[in-house]
Amino acid sequence: MSREKILTLDELAVRARQLRSQGKSVVLCHGTFDLMHAGHIRHMQRAKEEGDVLLVTVTADAYVNKGPGRPVFNEQLRAEYIAALACVDYVAINHAVTAVDALNRIQPSIYAKGSDYRSHSDDVTGNIALEQQAVVAHGGQIFYTDEITFSSSSLLNEHFGVFPPETKEYLKAFRQSWSDRDLHRMIASLSGLKVLVVGDAIIDQYHYTAPLGQTGKGNILAVRYESEEQFAGGAIAVANHLAGFASQVTLVCGLGTVDSQEEFIRSKLQKNVEPVFFYMEGAPTVTKRRFVDADLAKLFEVYFFREDPILGKNEQQVCEWLKRHVGEYDVVVTPDFGNGFISATMIDILCDRSKYLAVNTQVNSGNRGFHVIHRYARADFASLNEPEVRLASHNRHDPIESVARDVGDRVRARHFAVTRGTKGVIMLDRDKEMVHTVPALSTKVIDRIGAGDAFLSLAGVCLGGGLPSEVAAFIGSAAAALDVQIVCNREPVSPVSLNKYVTTLLK
Repeated sequence: MSREKILTLDELAVRARQLRSQGKSVVLCHGTFDLMHAGHIRHMQRAKEEGDVLLVTVTADAYVNKGPGRPVFNEQLRAEYIAALACVDYVAINHAVTAVDALNRIQPSIYAKGSDYRSHSDDVTGNIALEQQAVVAHGGQIFYTDEITFSSSSLLNEHFGVFPPETKEYLKAFRQSWSDRDLHRMIASLSGLKVLVVGDAIIDQYHYTAPLGQTGKGNILAVRYESEEQFAGGAIAVANHLAGFASQVTLVCGLGTVDSQEEFIRSKLQKNVEPVFFYMEGAPTVTKRRFVDADLAKLFEVYFFREDPILGKNEQQVCEWLKRHVGEYDVVVTPDFGNGFISATMIDILCDRSKYLAVNTQVNSGNRGFHVIHRYARADFASLNEPEVRLASHNRHDPIESVARDVGDRVRARHFAVTRGTKGVIMLDRDKEMVHTVPALSTKVIDRIGAGDAFLSLAGVCLGGGLPSEVAAFIGSAAAALDVQIVCNREPVSPVSLNKYVTTLLK
């Protein structure tokens, strides 16, 4: 019987119109309702008292913006258990981020929200204000219920094994010092920063394939081509991450004169990223073509780049630009992928003139063994993965914390982070002589490409903006957890998604 209450949004809009024509007062509730609890039930029961008919719209799985592993229960299950409530007349799944479209189509007399939405300034998405406009535009009003409240996120985090015990203990300790509102304010404080990104432009290509098996005449895997996708990666991705958090971002990078991809790159930049391109004669813009299967497992990779230093006479132009402008920026972020754009002279200028310098020197197939962090005489913040730290120290076996201290000493880093994949992150705060360990904050991984860039971007700008190191490590880890849900660099980590995930974690 309860399943008969579940309609499409189109059907719900028609039903609402019929009810209004009969003189019925229509009340609408909307939400994720990932875990049904007493607070939800009382909220809906109270909402029903404000009208004749109660309709509920449920956010579809694809639009639940609460971070990795959410929703725990799929959209159909969530719709079914709401439909099972006697006070609910009809339910529909809403395929949108907000309820605005549903409100415009249903046009309820009353839009019922919980008391925690009464203060619109506390809504990090800004959606409640938009929803209120939609309600009022059709002659309705918002009604706030004052019933007992619980947090689905808090209940799921605490009782449903969303995170392993180590992560639960970390979050419990962290929330004793910092609330989600504290972190929202800190993240907002970064907006006044002026940020410079200097690094390699990279084009990431994914060729999606389906394996066919071994060829008939050799030990070679054959695959069937299905589709392809191209992404703006490297320093471009870092600039795009930062663009959501800092009002002014400048990107300095090198493009090849052969297959420059400049039009594509410009089309992918966020609106507040100002590009400053320099051109490398006789070289392509660095392109990495990956052949992947349906699960995004990498089968094979092809590099398009020049191994020798390629700036040539243009190096002087870059150095002159850096000398004139580096000191104007509050934070300089240098994702150095070791592909030939950043020269030793450029590094000297960055080290000498940056107010706050955040650096990563990535080890990859194109530079393995020839690219380490102590190319830089100084970095206020360095972020490396564990293999990069051990390569820089030529130390395979000692505890990673002691190895990180040794490498950090060489670059005089005030803060030094080691990203460790499923083991999380350690952050050395050399000013306070403290070590912060953050476990992995993601329960699900779609694609690891770009996660280190997300951590560097957010942790770096937090530290450069004067936020505490334990907060920077947490925010950077949350950004990385969001990024592993994104295929390659398809989109940057946004302030809304980060703020919502911070709230989810700290409930």
